[in-house]
Order: sequence, then structure tokens, then C-alpha cells
Amino acid sequence: MPKIKTHKGAAKRFSITKSGKVKRGQAFRSHILSKRPTKRMRHLRHNQVCSDQNARIIKKMIPYK
Repeated sequence: MPKIKTHKGAAKRFSITKSGKVKRGQAFRSHILSKRPTKRMRHLRHNQVCSDQNARIIKKMIPYK
């Protein structure tokens, strides 16, 4: 069996926790941030855990991470 290629776009965006969950960064953090409330930006700082359905697909894309 040949090795599975890693999806490089997914490898840059997602990481796997020790318990096997998939971590992702929050969206809406790139530009035009001054008009957004401070409370919203503060909540967007923290990483989120992907849903089980999405995590199953992402784990196939990053098999060796």
C-alpha cells in the first residue's frame, strides 16, 4: 500500500488533540475588525473543537498528524 498524501491546506488549519478531537481556529478574524464589538472579538480568540461529522472527514485529510 502506498502512503496517503496529507492535504496541506487542512494540515495548516487543523490540529489533533491528545484525545483525538480536531481543533480549528475561529473564522471572521482576518480584517475589518474595528467595527466589531470587543466582546465578540474576545470570544473569537479561542479555538473550537470540530463536530464529529466534520472531524471524521478532516482526520482522513491529515492521517499522520
